[in-house]
Amino acid sequence: MYLVTVLGNLLITLATISDSHLHMPMYFFLSNLSFVDICFTSTTVPKMLVNIQTQSKAITYAGCITQMQFFILFSGLDIFLLTIMAYDRFVAICHPLHYVVIMKPQFCGLLVLVSWIINILHSWLQSIMVLRLSFCTDLEIPHFFCELNHLVHLACSDNFVSEVVMYVAAVLLAGGAFAGILYSYFKIVSSICAISSAQGRYKAFSTCVSHLSVVSLFYCTGLGVYLSSAVTQNSHSPATASVMYSLVAPMLNPFIYSLRNKDIKSALRRLCERETMKASVVLRLKRNP
Repeated sequence: MYLVTVLGNLLITLATISDSHLHMPMYFFLSNLSFVDICFTSTTVPKMLVNIQTQSKAITYAGCITQMQFFILFSGLDIFLLTIMAYDRFVAICHPLHYVVIMKPQFCGLLVLVSWIINILHSWLQSIMVLRLSFCTDLEIPHFFCELNHLVHLACSDNFVSEVVMYVAAVLLAGGAFAGILYSYFKIVSSICAISSAQGRYKAFSTCVSHLSVVSLFYCTGLGVYLSSAVTQNSHSPATASVMYSLVAPMLNPFIYSLRNKDIKSALRRLCERETMKASVVLRLKRNP
């Protein structure tokens, strides 16, 4: 699953970068999402695979804090990029005549840059709050990676301030991003309903299906983790549910976007053809001497 995730998202990234037909805002954001998904899964899965292979569940304090910091960074970037992509669809459907003017390359780059800056600062803030806490020796985390919520609740010192910062940041960043997605799709649905022809409504809605599927998959699995931890008494059930949004969702994203998108499929086909031609040329050059 990890190899499929990395290869699938890497192909999407290479296809969108190398193919001039895909040099558009929607595919620019998609390539960034694919890159972030690779980093997101690489934060936790390789360590988990090493633990399975070596039958060791140990992690150093520095390694735990580093893993937590990068997990917060890339999960936050995932949420922000999905929100930006919702805004892109909102502009494309609700303001089609102004789309080129609004979604300039400089503006798209600025949106991604601001997302990185906000999430880097957020991950640093949460790391600093955890570093202030003291932990008992031989600490056991009921998870397959160092998750912020578990670390804060397992601290031996007073964790009130850290909890407040954690929940306020979650409401402002994740809640604000989700509200942005809901608002964008509310306006999109309103605009689609105003289209007179059924064919026009279908064409407009079809451009949102892939993104809506990815948003639903990510948020539903992420929400399932916290609901399961609140409902069940089994401390290991959130870890099992976390596999869905930390591995399954990033793995399915390339399939969701490529299977329903003719441009992506054409770009992947052209990429494979170019690589095949390069390989055949190299083989001929080796045979000639």
